[in-house]
Amino acid sequence: CNDWCSDENIVENVEESSSSPKTQIPPTRRQAIRSAVVSAAATVLAATTTTIEANKAEAIDVPNFLLPQSRQSIDGGAYRQARRATAYLVDSTIPPTLVPFRASREAAILKQLGQNSGTSKEPFVEERVNLNNIAQKSIFGTVDAIKGLAGSDGAVRDGSKKDATFVFMGVDYSSGDDAELAVGLMTDIVKPRQRGEATALGLAFAPMSTQGALDAYVRGGGADESSLIDALSGAGVDRITIDNYLPLIQFARSKRLTLLALSPEAEDLAVVRRDGLQDVNIDRRKQYVADADGFIALTQDPKYRLYTEKSLFKDFVPKSDKDKPGDFFAERILVHEAIATAASKWAMSRPDSLVAVVAPIQDVRFMGGPNGRVPRVCRFVNPLANVDEEAVTTILLNPSAEETLSTSNFLRLEIGTTPKTLQYQTKVADYLWFSRMPKVNVLPRMMNYR
Repeated sequence: CNDWCSDENIVENVEESSSSPKTQIPPTRRQAIRSAVVSAAATVLAATTTTIEANKAEAIDVPNFLLPQSRQSIDGGAYRQARRATAYLVDSTIPPTLVPFRASREAAILKQLGQNSGTSKEPFVEERVNLNNIAQKSIFGTVDAIKGLAGSDGAVRDGSKKDATFVFMGVDYSSGDDAELAVGLMTDIVKPRQRGEATALGLAFAPMSTQGALDAYVRGGGADESSLIDALSGAGVDRITIDNYLPLIQFARSKRLTLLALSPEAEDLAVVRRDGLQDVNIDRRKQYVADADGFIALTQDPKYRLYTEKSLFKDFVPKSDKDKPGDFFAERILVHEAIATAASKWAMSRPDSLVAVVAPIQDVRFMGGPNGRVPRVCRFVNPLANVDEEAVTTILLNPSAEETLSTSNFLRLEIGTTPKTLQYQTKVADYLWFSRMPKVNVLPRMMNYR
């Protein structure tokens, strides 16, 4: 090896290089970013560790009342269920959605129903003004507004004014909670009713032959509850139903409301189920069915056929080996038509009237029962009557998933979801009302509070 690579020369070169100043090479962009990321991660890790230790120390050593208010636990840290609404609008979107109402708005909604406002069947849409639609809204919106106020004859009229309105409350006759909730709803509905405005409470479980007993009970004059109970029981009304809904009947008497018996006679229903509609006594059949042509034509309507298939027939339970779905169908349509006819006749003879009806959920869900027949029957009784679908409001009280024909835990909100039936899609009701907060797993398609 040459002299320059000897051990001594190597040591001397190292010493000279260590003693001489080094040239500083600036880091590349990648190195700078990597260094910044590592530094930031180290800072976050250190801060997190410090916070965790501080929280542990506070959780162990600091009393609850000394912590900041935002960190104080309630009920000693025990679980508390989040508050949910007890009233929901079933909005007419496709598919329908649930719009919860705050407790402060519930009474206002019911009072609006008492003022004959009805319920809009149009979906609630919050349209924002933007550059794309500002011209259209300013021009065509004005034209549409004028068209809405003026009829084809050019006369200006109030399209929201109804000659009569109806509120159908779908209940379970065996549930005391439903009866109690019905009393609560009726309390707010009748509050805005003025003296002299005709208001009635229809009982879908009361045969029409009990109308005299109901009238005598409301008027007083020595007619007591035992006489009414005997009359209802003698007409075939279940005693559990009478006991549960007696408080609602008492409420109607205290408010001087008219009580309406809306159901066909039990023996007539037995005849229909066994022999058919043609064998019912002709006089009573005319009492049950005023609009015979409309009654027959309705069965051919595509929307009603969807209701029949997806809702009505779901409740068929044969009473004997000879009992067929057609017999059940004849019985139910007679019940629905009779309820709609009796309520409509009473309302059409009294201006600005309101009829509230308690009926089974099975008969009013999906708008195909008596609630769906009322507008047609009203127009038959009075061709000039301003009673349309918006004049009829349907409220289901404490509905369950099973009662809405759902196969899951969630409530079913509509029928008609296939491409062929989408144009006939029908929502389950206008409102869902609960006695207490429903479970979160029964409420589908929730929207924001209103």
